[in-house]
Amino acid sequence: MEGYEKLGYMALNVSDVSRSKDFYEKNVGLQASGDAEGIAFLRCSEDHHNIALYGADKPGLKRAGFEMKSAKALDDLGIRLASQGISILEVPAAERKLLGLGRAFRITEPSTGATYEFYDDMRQFGGQPFKPTVAKIQRLGHFVLKVRKFDEACRFHTEVLGFRISDRVDGMICFMRCHPNPYHHGVGLGCADEELLHHVNFMVTEVDDIGRAISRFNKAQVPIVNGPGRHPPSGSMFLYYLDPDGITVEYSFGMEEFPVEGARKPRVMEPIKASIDYWDSFLDPRKATVGAIERLTPFDPVKEKAA
Repeated sequence: MEGYEKLGYMALNVSDVSRSKDFYEKNVGLQASGDAEGIAFLRCSEDHHNIALYGADKPGLKRAGFEMKSAKALDDLGIRLASQGISILEVPAAERKLLGLGRAFRITEPSTGATYEFYDDMRQFGGQPFKPTVAKIQRLGHFVLKVRKFDEACRFHTEVLGFRISDRVDGMICFMRCHPNPYHHGVGLGCADEELLHHVNFMVTEVDDIGRAISRFNKAQVPIVNGPGRHPPSGSMFLYYLDPDGITVEYSFGMEEFPVEGARKPRVMEPIKASIDYWDSFLDPRKATVGAIERLTPFDPVKEKAA
């Protein structure tokens, strides 16, 4: 299997699409890239979108979209999933056009119930580069899910999806990269007593992006719920904050990158707070408490438009 290009986009359910669009544009620093069928699209790259906002009663994760290296890589993954008895839902042409995608299919991740989408290509936004505003966002970085069936979920992501473990906090967290994408993790799984979206991450260009965000969020009364701090596994400096629905969002600066071949072996870290945050920074209990995971349903244009 040729593998993954990157974590391409996150589809989030929000209670008020207009309000959340305004937040992600003006406070986070994404660029609006269109609205269609009640969906707001935003980007931090040349892609059609990196965030899609859908109106819903329960804020949280609608799906996560992964771009594959090629059409062959997408086919190979489909064969692997089918061999494991995983049901595959092809994304119909009407929805692919709406999302700017080539061929795409979706699955239900069996341990969390989360919808994962895999596609071979996404339309570019008219060839126009992303223009940073309040933060020099480099890319959509990763997401983390809370999961009860922790060991089972880790096995599925590695043995079936083909992700590579970069590091583990023993019995607590598994950090995985979307091989051969080099970044320390594109997906994280945290052992918990529920299934929930823990957070969505954007990687920024410099430490000043985090410093300026602290001032900007305080002025705008955006709740900061953790940080600034530093994650020992990836080496990243971080800042966690809440969107208007209470979904946790992270800025991070600096992250270990792995070579395609000859990468170091995964480390197993002690299950203590210092393995998560070397700085022992401020932590608000509201962190990672909102993030319902929507179950996979076929595309319904009427329902999506009403949302």
